[in-house]
Amino acid sequence: MTTERELIPLSIAVLTVSDSRTEATDKSGKVLAGRAQDAGHTLAEKAICRDDVYAIRAHVSRWVAQTDVNVVLLTGGTGVTGRDGTPEAVTPLFDKTLDGFGEMFRALSYQDIKTSTLQSRAVAGVANATYIFSLPGSAGACTLAWDELIVHQLDYRTRPCNLVELMPRLLER
Repeated sequence: MTTERELIPLSIAVLTVSDSRTEATDKSGKVLAGRAQDAGHTLAEKAICRDDVYAIRAHVSRWVAQTDVNVVLLTGGTGVTGRDGTPEAVTPLFDKTLDGFGEMFRALSYQDIKTSTLQSRAVAGVANATYIFSLPGSAGACTLAWDELIVHQLDYRTRPCNLVELMPRLLER
């Protein structure tokens, strides 16, 4: 007999990395926050942070240290310019890297933007039992990443496996 699984709502924090966006102009952060809530999750906090490695790392570290934040979604700062430092800010925090996320994101993105996807340094990992996804700053990229990848992996009902069912084991030693 098969039983249907119930959604396990997660607590998700959203950080927009930008030197120019405000709450009024932050389309990407709004996309991620809205989609997370529409999927049945709770928005723990939403913030905007300047594109500075140490400021980004401080925001993410605070959320990772909180036991009531399960997921951190970042948008912005994943390009190749001198100011783009989100991957450098978050990867040192990772206990494990989810290499497949960046690979899958770029494969999906290629369908829309062709070879321009090679400029994306989208990354994901887990730090202190908190999942971290770092996405490009465009609303389209955030929509693609959420709709095609993240929403499914943050849903306990996704078979054959998902990131939620691994959460109780993330701190195993």
